[in-house]
Amino acid sequence: MGLNFSAYNTDEIIDFLQEQVKDGIVKTDKDSLQTASYSQNLPGQHGLALALVEAGSIADVQGVMRAARRFHLPVVSQNRFTSTVVGADAVDHAIILSTAKMSKILELNAEDAYAVVQPGVINNDLDQAARKQGLFYAPDPASKKMSGIGGNVATNAGGLSGVRYGSTRDNVLGLKVVLADGRLLDLGGKTSKQAFGYNLTQLFVGSEGTLGTIVEITVKLLPLPLGESLMGLAYFKDMHTLAEATKDLRMSGIYPAMLEAMDSHTLQAVSEFRDNKEMAGRGAALIFRVDSISDEGKQIVKNIMDKYHVTDVQLATDPAEQDKIISVRQDMLPAIFTGRSAVMEDMAVPTSRMAELVDTIQALSDKYPELEIFTAGHAGDGNLHPTVTWSKEMPESVNIVLHEMFTKALELGGTISGEHAVGMLKNQWNNVELGEDVDWIQHQIKSLFDPMNLLNPKRKID
Repeated sequence: MGLNFSAYNTDEIIDFLQEQVKDGIVKTDKDSLQTASYSQNLPGQHGLALALVEAGSIADVQGVMRAARRFHLPVVSQNRFTSTVVGADAVDHAIILSTAKMSKILELNAEDAYAVVQPGVINNDLDQAARKQGLFYAPDPASKKMSGIGGNVATNAGGLSGVRYGSTRDNVLGLKVVLADGRLLDLGGKTSKQAFGYNLTQLFVGSEGTLGTIVEITVKLLPLPLGESLMGLAYFKDMHTLAEATKDLRMSGIYPAMLEAMDSHTLQAVSEFRDNKEMAGRGAALIFRVDSISDEGKQIVKNIMDKYHVTDVQLATDPAEQDKIISVRQDMLPAIFTGRSAVMEDMAVPTSRMAELVDTIQALSDKYPELEIFTAGHAGDGNLHPTVTWSKEMPESVNIVLHEMFTKALELGGTISGEHAVGMLKNQWNNVELGEDVDWIQHQIKSLFDPMNLLNPKRKID
């Protein structure tokens, strides 16, 4: 039995924590801690939390920071807990700080086209509220019906509409952030132009809870597009051809809002999942949407489809028919993950190099037949999600394949984290992607905001 020289016992810590949390709930029961500690991503990549705090206010978040500082406890911020990179799983003896119940839309200003929300507001709920005012919230993660705005901001989530409307970063105007010492920063504002001071707002977007906890977000809203929206599902002979066509669509001047790709393996899985043979045996599929499309724009789409010898294209302007098309993309993840062990990756390259990355992934799939690789993603901005799957125990070839894919993406001038963040799974690649000088500067920034290394340790840059 090991010696324990801790100056504080657990009861003393929990008592102090409960004193600090006035509007939320402190949970210490085994079931709550286990549920909050482990997201089912990868076994062995998590610890067990000391306590779960479901914060009800900014004051609660500040109280958690006081407790963490006093007892030298790590704080892992969670929102809707949908991370795919072990970005919000517990480390041992941590306080899990959940902002999911801080879920109010505080202001929706239609005249100035912005909204102020708490971090637990569901992405889709904000979008639907905005649409009632003739506006919409543009960022559209594939998880928009379940992911929270706070988590979207913390990871700089991208998604289906990024090719035209940008990622979360491009739609954030201001933030309120609680630092490790409990101070509340009020950053940015409600105007589209802001030039005073350093841009600390954007420093916290994508910081993954390592610099502070986001407690309020001001986002811009956009007017609903006028005219007709065209959505299409086009089948190509292979992913290489699809990648070339995607480049033409993106540069054609029609400004697609969505360009989503799925390879033959993915289509086969979706076909089996939906019990629909229509997609089986297809080489690749592109789902696209163009808002406010003109007759000239429709002709451009037709010309590009003809150029690449696409003979099977489903087009829809009716919202119900569009929902049927996008449901193919929405069924992708359950189709792939059902009955398989998997790692879904996230890399982006310049769109002109996407075909090369696709070819590399296909070659790796052929080289390692014990694995099945499903490639899909946001083709319009070069962001692919190859998902490596296996049936029994994880073979060593999984690590080999991931390493080769990462290396190729960087060689092509890309990144190995397009929108899913870094978390614990990729932080050892910082020197490789960023270089030693940038990596060192990032650690200095971390030390400035969190000198005791309490906030989401072992994530993002460690």
